[in-house]
Amino acid sequence: MSDAHSTPIDAARPRRRLRKRWLGMAFLLLWAAVGTWHTIKPMPPGTDMSTPAVRVPHEDVRFLYDLTYGDGRGGTVYEQQIFDEVMRIIDDARSFVLVDFFLLNDSMGAADTAPRFLSRELADRLLARKASGPDVEILVITDPINDVYGGNPSPLLAELRAAGIQVAVTDLGRLRDPNPAWSALWRLFVQWWSGADDGATPVGATRGGWLPNPFAPQGPDISLRSWLALLNFKANHRKVVVADTADGELVGLVTSANPHDASSGHSNVAIRFSGELAARVLESELAVARFSGWTGHIHAAAAPPRPVGTALELSFLTEKAIRRHLLAALDATRHGDTARMALFYLSDRGIVDALIAAARRGVEVRLILDPNRDAFGLEKDGVPNRPVANELVTASEGRIAVRWYRTRGEQFHTKMALIVGREQVIATLGSANFTRRNLANYNLEANIAVRAASDAPLAREMLDYFDRLWENRGEPGVEYTVPFAAWRDTSPLRYWRYRLMEATGLSTF
Repeated sequence: MSDAHSTPIDAARPRRRLRKRWLGMAFLLLWAAVGTWHTIKPMPPGTDMSTPAVRVPHEDVRFLYDLTYGDGRGGTVYEQQIFDEVMRIIDDARSFVLVDFFLLNDSMGAADTAPRFLSRELADRLLARKASGPDVEILVITDPINDVYGGNPSPLLAELRAAGIQVAVTDLGRLRDPNPAWSALWRLFVQWWSGADDGATPVGATRGGWLPNPFAPQGPDISLRSWLALLNFKANHRKVVVADTADGELVGLVTSANPHDASSGHSNVAIRFSGELAARVLESELAVARFSGWTGHIHAAAAPPRPVGTALELSFLTEKAIRRHLLAALDATRHGDTARMALFYLSDRGIVDALIAAARRGVEVRLILDPNRDAFGLEKDGVPNRPVANELVTASEGRIAVRWYRTRGEQFHTKMALIVGREQVIATLGSANFTRRNLANYNLEANIAVRAASDAPLAREMLDYFDRLWENRGEPGVEYTVPFAAWRDTSPLRYWRYRLMEATGLSTF
């Protein structure tokens, strides 16, 4: 009876189910293949670099910092050195200036004021240098975040272009994907919506949208595509300046600071240097500009040789090379050595494990961390630093000491590590947070590594900076840092949320 009542439609149903199953499996395989490839593909030119150590005279290297703190009487003090030096480098440039900054905009987020309008200051300085010397080549490299991933093209960048200043918006599509579950879908279906890859906005392009701007709550609105680009969670996070001087020497500066109005009150560090190392930095930066579509040329004459007596050793490190250098320095520590770190974010599992192991060997570990509370007028919940700090203190049985920088709406945005041995100090500082995204070849990052005798002036300056904050040295009532107990966080929920975010790339840190 059942055979008599069967129809062609009934017979086709199993075949349709089989086709759907095969199509679903094919999609999952394609998704996995795209996601896997873009987490392991070769890095583009100019990235994952560790240059050979260069001997640099002490007088050619300067440690700089910005520091924000309360004066003990209800006021706020801003000690700022970094962008004053950046402006001097631009003013003194002879034939070229290259700047590469992650954030270069006047967006204030939910904040209502800024100590300095740094984006305007930097733009005006570049425009003035171009006007005073039209033959001076000026190249600005930056991240698509400043165009809100194509959703709100930057008037400031358009102004620079109109004045003959070259602007290269980094092609993030060339980088590996820290958030492959989403980015594979982005690459398969979303990036084709327009000609701009990964949110880089072509010159003259305009965008519009109906969704709120995540960086400017007051608008303008942006498109769904811009929001979807943001979820790739990667960036050109470098902060670099390179130029030549009137005497033909190259000068470079690497920092953790951005020319971003809402960031202008943040505490940061920088290192300025001259000579051969600046040429290596320039090579890396020009490679980034070229793989992002820049076709210009900057000629940097070879620096004249200088006699080098007692010297520092400096190296330029980018991306994962920063992590390799730091882990090697930590693994080489022995009983009696000291590791001192001042950090905005600490979450990389390899570094966490290395710090615990060092403490168990008798290395004195001191960490000054941002409490991850303040974010441009909004309040965060302390992830990742607070759960990581609790893990470090607990796992080391109290051998690791943590203090929190006492922020007042701004951020302790410093990224610096000092490994202190009996005869030498090894340091690294620059743009890289100590997180998976910053240290595992996802973001573009730039740091300088320093090797110096323990009594070298530069080593003493960096150690004195750290000890000033750790010990609250200064005027009566000034409190840079507070004890670990002030922000201790024992929440298992936040700890495992941090671990999941770190492992999957579903995070902004």
